[in-house]
Amino acid sequence: MMRKVMVLEHISLDGVIQAPGGPDEDTSGGFAHGGWVGPYSDESLGRLLRRQMNLPFDLLLGRKTFAIWEPYWPHHDNIWPGANTATKYVASNTITASKWQPTVFLSGDVAAKVAEIKQQPGPDLHVWGSGDLLQTLISHDLVDVFWLMIYPVTLGGGKRLFADGTIPASFKVTESEVTPGGVLVVNYERAGAIPTGG
Repeated sequence: MMRKVMVLEHISLDGVIQAPGGPDEDTSGGFAHGGWVGPYSDESLGRLLRRQMNLPFDLLLGRKTFAIWEPYWPHHDNIWPGANTATKYVASNTITASKWQPTVFLSGDVAAKVAEIKQQPGPDLHVWGSGDLLQTLISHDLVDVFWLMIYPVTLGGGKRLFADGTIPASFKVTESEVTPGGVLVVNYERAGAIPTGG
């Protein structure tokens, strides 16, 4: 059975995924709203997040997200042990080695390499953050599932989940829940081509 690529993202109403976790996470492009998910954290959202984090998975990450995670997760095994045991596939043309193992670096034609990894036995591939890598995956129709936490906030600018190069596709909602803080947590699974009206 083919491994699925699952994109898990904190996203604003206007589609921004940049720097949800903290003010210094990613200030590129002058982004000044880092940490925008904080006010919406509650037990309900935490429960849904933990459920996803405890599924069997390997990680598929962009270089910048990997650089943020590499010094952090090895020291926080009590929070998310799966991040340390998972194979981490990292899209990068510049980094070739890491002490955070197991890690495999993907350079060159990343889309072709991800398509190949999907055919291999193993758990699903979870993508967190990784804005640039996401555009490659989306434009090559390699994403099977979007598990989105949609926050009731607009940010006006920043890195977006769906940028230029998004291919037309349809999805079905297989699960959804609204947290007390108003975050819509929804699972979209790929459902083929776009149906059109007659």
